[in-house]
Amino acid sequence: MDICVVGAGYVGLVTSACLAYLGNHVIAVESNPERLNSLKSGAVPFFEPGLQEFVQQTSESGFLTFSDNLPEAVKKAQIIFIAVGTPSLPNGESDLSQVMVVARAIGAALDDSKRRIVVNKSTVPVGSGNWVEMLVSQGVQNAQKAQLVPARSGRSEGPSFTVVSNPEFLREGSAIADSFYPDRIVVGSIDEQATSVMQNLYKPILSQTFDAPSFAMRPHGLNSVPFIVTDLASAELIKYSANAFLAMKISFANEISGLCEKVGADVKQVAQGIGLDYRIGKAFLNAGVGWGGSCFGKDVSALMQVAKEYSYPTSLLEATVAVNERQRLVVIKKLQEELKILKGRTVGLMGLSFKPNTDDLRDAPALTIAYQLLKMGASVKAFDPVSNDICKTLHSHLDLIYADSVEDLACDCDALVLVTEWDEFKHADWKKIAKLMRWPLVIDGRNALDEEQVRASGITYRGVGC
Repeated sequence: MDICVVGAGYVGLVTSACLAYLGNHVIAVESNPERLNSLKSGAVPFFEPGLQEFVQQTSESGFLTFSDNLPEAVKKAQIIFIAVGTPSLPNGESDLSQVMVVARAIGAALDDSKRRIVVNKSTVPVGSGNWVEMLVSQGVQNAQKAQLVPARSGRSEGPSFTVVSNPEFLREGSAIADSFYPDRIVVGSIDEQATSVMQNLYKPILSQTFDAPSFAMRPHGLNSVPFIVTDLASAELIKYSANAFLAMKISFANEISGLCEKVGADVKQVAQGIGLDYRIGKAFLNAGVGWGGSCFGKDVSALMQVAKEYSYPTSLLEATVAVNERQRLVVIKKLQEELKILKGRTVGLMGLSFKPNTDDLRDAPALTIAYQLLKMGASVKAFDPVSNDICKTLHSHLDLIYADSVEDLACDCDALVLVTEWDEFKHADWKKIAKLMRWPLVIDGRNALDEEQVRASGITYRGVGC
């Protein structure tokens, strides 16, 4: 199929490369000149395991091309994905300005050579499908006025299109595998023809008949993927509800971790015990410094704003956010308990990105912790395997000392705090680290380290909820 993906950011670029790998001709439209030139030269402007090689491979095959010419790309395409950013506004609502501009531009570019499917891939609030349809129609009308074309009596006489919702469920750090081996593919539409086309587009994934790429092998036993068809509003709500539930599950584990510390229980044992209940499941029950990133906070806030528009209370969601904000400062309390006074101390942060296998610093717990430590008069060192440089650029106001390795980070530190559970930290040489530190103390903010190994190295170990 001929496909246009508008927006070559995280979701758009991964979607473009994966659809191109399946044999579709994909034009990824990017308006940012710097990013466009980077992609044309074969360089992916952010870190995602395997993505750079994958983009180069699909580009060299001729199935994936990059352009800033939206009208031309739209005219060639049968399916047009909107994959632009929808960041949070200060009040928690989603900023849909990019979606609005793109939807109208798509409408202005449509012709009557074929029927198009406009796909909302961006994470958008409930009701956005109808809104995007209105905006595309406005784009059509504006183009007709500019060309002095008489107003049509019905859409059937002009460009024909329909809008569907196809939310993404990608996890940073495993986006390619999540695209090829998803838990489900959701399409929101009441248009049977559009639904059929989308099902055909995803058929290789639904039936798992494609050759798995070497860097994203097919999970053992996977031979089919569920295809869920809903109305527009339900598809939009599925995305928000899924992320809100996962965020709530993490916050629940973190709240229980605080209680564990009070009563002398071990949250890791508690989580194991309740996670074996099939109704609960063990995923997302790891206590720590809380969730971050570009999705959970944004989607929970947006869901709360939608509910607010309907005067509907969201007590669970409000508690989810409150627990997460409180949890980020748990490590500060543990540092105070061990070191007593933080002013003049040197604390090393192991990790900056909000999770391993990404350089994404959006809403990263490490930044909250660093800011608080600096505010309290501590000196803060930091090391992240991939995020040092981007943090220097985006957060130059933070007076951080950047280390080049785990050993460099540990040198003359009064404490180390594990914030991002990179494998490099899990497998560190703790005996060597203990000799480099001024005060051998490790706060495991993810409960990811081998406690016995750390303690055997002569280091005081403090986890979360244990």
